[in-house]
Amino acid sequence: MKAKMQALIIGMTALTVSGAAAARSGFIEQARVIEAEPVYETVEVSYPVTECRTERVVRNDRRRGSYVAPITGGIIGGVLGHELGRKKRGETALTVAGTLLGAHLGNEYNRSHTRHRPAVEHVRQCETVERYEQEQQLTGYRVKYRYDGHIFSTQTQEHPGKYIPVRVRVSPAREF
Repeated sequence: MKAKMQALIIGMTALTVSGAAAARSGFIEQARVIEAEPVYETVEVSYPVTECRTERVVRNDRRRGSYVAPITGGIIGGVLGHELGRKKRGETALTVAGTLLGAHLGNEYNRSHTRHRPAVEHVRQCETVERYEQEQQLTGYRVKYRYDGHIFSTQTQEHPGKYIPVRVRVSPAREF
């Protein structure tokens, strides 16, 4: 009989302690959602944009004369120098001098007959720049709900639906 009494006391104590713990942590109920209003925040967002433009570029187009005039002048000068050198025994020196002089005269002829025309080109230039825009981003919901005849409000990250879970805690109104 004594063992039965001890078991009954232990069982009652455990039930009382677990009931008190449950009352402190509470239990979950469903509350009816009255209103769920979206909450937005203005944020600045950047994105890359490629900008291109066409620029007018003027280049001094210096047309080069051909190599025909200096080469021809060099050959003619070399032949003349060679012929003069054969008669006066300075064949090599006069050949070289005649070649250089003829090439120089041919080059000067090219310069005086070359036209300088400006060349106009249209060059496309592109660069990537960052553009910024402000946009509204959804950050959550301001929720009004009714539980046990009272209206409460909270903020959630997601839309709660028709019902929102609430934790109910019960405790004595006054301490004994």
